[in-house]
Amino acid sequence: MSVGNISFVRDFIIFGFHGLQPHYYGLVSALLFFVYVCTLLGNAIVFTLFVMTKSFQKPVYYCIINLVVCDVLLSTTILPKIISRYWFQDGTISFLGCFVQMFFVYYLTNVCSYALAVMAIDRYAAICYPLQYHSIMTNRNVLILILGSWVLSLVGPLMIVIRAYPLPYCAENTIIHCYCDHVSITTLACTDRALYGVPALIYALVVLMGSFAIIVFSYFSIFVAVMRISSTGGRMKTFSTCSPQLIIIALYFLPRCFIYLFGNIGINFSTDLRLVIDMMYTLLPPMINPLIYCLRTEEVKTVLRRQFQKKQNGIRKKLDRKVSMQI
Repeated sequence: MSVGNISFVRDFIIFGFHGLQPHYYGLVSALLFFVYVCTLLGNAIVFTLFVMTKSFQKPVYYCIINLVVCDVLLSTTILPKIISRYWFQDGTISFLGCFVQMFFVYYLTNVCSYALAVMAIDRYAAICYPLQYHSIMTNRNVLILILGSWVLSLVGPLMIVIRAYPLPYCAENTIIHCYCDHVSITTLACTDRALYGVPALIYALVVLMGSFAIIVFSYFSIFVAVMRISSTGGRMKTFSTCSPQLIIIALYFLPRCFIYLFGNIGINFSTDLRLVIDMMYTLLPPMINPLIYCLRTEEVKTVLRRQFQKKQNGIRKKLDRKVSMQI
């Protein structure tokens, strides 16, 4: 077989955690399955509330639904294959399938970064320019920002995959990761990966730090604006409207910055610890975000209470009918 663009490797094997003993496979697969089910159910509830409640048809909730869709797609891209690896001992993924997964992981990760930046811009406009908010953050403008983030996110991942796909993979095909990661795959190539790894790292940092810079600027401006409010109650109320987004941003960005920072100053982690942190900041936010929306957003809590009371009243009426029929 000739070398060049033709690869000797027909498929890859997603190995997962290198140091995990086989007798823990069932526990790990059950845990990952639980995370996936919770992610689907929680985000489905938020999406259903958005569709059924007219008061949610406004910019801030369009931003939240954008993040919900991105979270579900990202979890669905990663979790089924790694669950299969530990549940059925089937970690094999086709050559093309691996690069398709890699594209969607990076693409959806970028979209999530931009989604959080759009949410920060929305809060910035609401608090710093309250009188102009409804003319600045119209549904149309927010939808343009959201659509723009999905389109803009395509370029980088597409270029990363296009550069990595034709490399000669002619030896090892085991990926020490829970999904097809760019670093893990290009390390397996029978060529110098520096030409391919450095641009990918730079792009990842530009997207991550660019989104993070917008978020930091937005919330710094919000903090300054809030501190000018004379009443303590007004300050607390304003801060409470931002707290859900701040928690989500902390869950999403802080572990990533931690990994990049310590990696660049020469502090290395064990492979398994790095994978645990990677999976935590990739999979925990999609599972926890719906809980944060429901517990920290007053309007969502009010709608949930109303729905719960309606169901309770419906159950009581049914019970009363049964009792009256028996009498």
